[in-house]
Amino acid sequence: MKKKLTTVEFRGTAEQEEKLLAVIEKYNGTQGAMMPILQEAQGIYGYLPIEVQKIIAEKTGVSMEEIYGIVSFYAQFKLNPDGEVAIAVCLGTACYVKGSGDILDEICNELGLASGETSSDGKFSIEATRCIGACGLAPVLTINGEVYGRLTKDDVPDILAKYR
Repeated sequence: MKKKLTTVEFRGTAEQEEKLLAVIEKYNGTQGAMMPILQEAQGIYGYLPIEVQKIIAEKTGVSMEEIYGIVSFYAQFKLNPDGEVAIAVCLGTACYVKGSGDILDEICNELGLASGETSSDGKFSIEATRCIGACGLAPVLTINGEVYGRLTKDDVPDILAKYR
């Protein structure tokens, strides 16, 4: 599944950039340091926007193409911030065989977003996740950490209505 960058305005602070520069300096000259740099950068910002990737590229001498390739390849990295309403649909085996793929499709249709996207107003984000450990309630989704279980795609409109 290809990650897609949406148009959410970057709102990084000087303090965050200072922390990022300290992380880059900490790994200066360390072989294979790009993964920990990106992991710590995501910890600072909550995601890895292009603006942060550019700073990392400039300060490490690694090309933007290589950095973007890493960020877009590994599932642990996010190109978009969580929305005010962060929806995660479990696609682990138990959930998937009980219809979580249909639930994800229904949410995407209802919100006009693809998995991995954040709405331009920052209100909603949706992501497909692996097992969240609630297999007995399959299929499940979480919204801002609240678990909804034993769902069908017909439950989606009522659940989303609570957050609109």
